[in-house]
Amino acid sequence: MKPDVVVLAKWQYDTLKAEIPRFEAANIPVVVVDYNDQSVANHTNSTKIFGQIAGTEQRANQAPQEYADGIADIQKRVEAVGTAKPKIYIEFGDKGPQEHSFTFGKNMRGAIADTVGGENISKPFVENWGPINPEQLLVNKPDVITISGTEVGMKQTDAMAMGIDISADEAQRRLKGFTTRNGWENLPAVKNNRVYDIYHTASRSLSDLASAQFMAKTLYPEAFKDVDPEKTYTEFHEKYLPVKPSGTFFIQLGCGASLCKDKASAVEQAAPTEAAPQTLSWWDKLVNWLRHLFT
Repeated sequence: MKPDVVVLAKWQYDTLKAEIPRFEAANIPVVVVDYNDQSVANHTNSTKIFGQIAGTEQRANQAPQEYADGIADIQKRVEAVGTAKPKIYIEFGDKGPQEHSFTFGKNMRGAIADTVGGENISKPFVENWGPINPEQLLVNKPDVITISGTEVGMKQTDAMAMGIDISADEAQRRLKGFTTRNGWENLPAVKNNRVYDIYHTASRSLSDLASAQFMAKTLYPEAFKDVDPEKTYTEFHEKYLPVKPSGTFFIQLGCGASLCKDKASAVEQAAPTEAAPQTLSWWDKLVNWLRHLFT
């Protein structure tokens, strides 16, 4: 194949470190990037590296600066609130309500929670990612619960599903199922209707500024009234990618395809219904979307 350069994620480099001399012997440079860390420094520097490789430095400098500015705005707003950090629990909902799946410690969505001023209740129990004991969750009583999902969730009847061509009604139905877990009815997040759903794939890239805004808004709704994470996510794609994403990416339980404007609106929402059958499967549509993205 004779590549001009090999790009590895940091975890790949750590795994393959003993093989790097083989690339060096073949005069193939190895470049390491790191988006899993979810830090502003690594996000921006990694993107600038891609710009240097592709010869698009100006574009690769502009996007990271917008990302850094967006994160700085979030942190400025949170600092101005000046209250105790709300407790948050985040889970990848790929196994459905019947089994607690991965939550996040110091990186990925756990790092986003830290960045936007949340107290991640999983951090003392999970270093990177993995499940926690359900009793630990109940004892810590999170103020906010966020379940993430992808299109793959549609392969199961009750796993969390979010993303391309996933309807809001379908996402709402699946999210509601998680609140039926034993003991969850007593959690502050469930009692106060602060249960949310987020697109799992909207992370580990510059597009996750929208995810950071969304998480910040779940934690400090008053401070982020004028912030629209959905708009941020869409505008990033319109500006830097050749397609506009269509589907469900950020929702609050009981509030259709958006966040509740007030507490009463959550109660007034009708129960979500099953999504109507579509002529193409979600997989076919995702493949088509990705094909347009890279061609």
